[in-house]
Amino acid sequence: MKFVAFLRNVNLGQPRSPTRGQLEAAFLQAGADAAASFMTNGTLVFSVSRSRLASGTARRAREILSQVCGLQEPVFVQSFGYLAELAAEDPFAPFATAAVAERCASFFEPEATARLGLPLESDRKDCLVFRARAGLALSIVREVNGKIGYPTLVLEKTLGAPVTTRSWRTILRLVKRHA
Repeated sequence: MKFVAFLRNVNLGQPRSPTRGQLEAAFLQAGADAAASFMTNGTLVFSVSRSRLASGTARRAREILSQVCGLQEPVFVQSFGYLAELAAEDPFAPFATAAVAERCASFFEPEATARLGLPLESDRKDCLVFRARAGLALSIVREVNGKIGYPTLVLEKTLGAPVTTRSWRTILRLVKRHA
């Protein structure tokens, strides 16, 4: 079964961030059957034999990365199958004609999802979180007075927990490459 790990605040090869090799090796050492880094932002596709092993594998990989490169940031896991279903569904279709600067997917601990009241809009009206399920929130951001909104800040403030965000284009490319 395929899963995707989203590491927060990672830029491969930078201080306190792993290299591509370290990231992939950590997941393999932690029990993944396969691991492939995607881009340099701390996104990795990995395989395990059963879904219940995915979170434990990511947790062990994070511990290894902490020892190897000093990584202190959380790792969030989503099912590749669910991301592929979302991509096929096109959840951003209702916003096709809206003035949208970016479409985003944000990741966090699944338990935090219950603390989200939707829709959630930023005070500046530059970010609208319109959908959430099990540690994944979808949002659009707009440009207001020359500044583009950012869902990570809106969600972290609301959830009181760490969040990491990827553009929807990144998710679509990931699904296409690893399908």
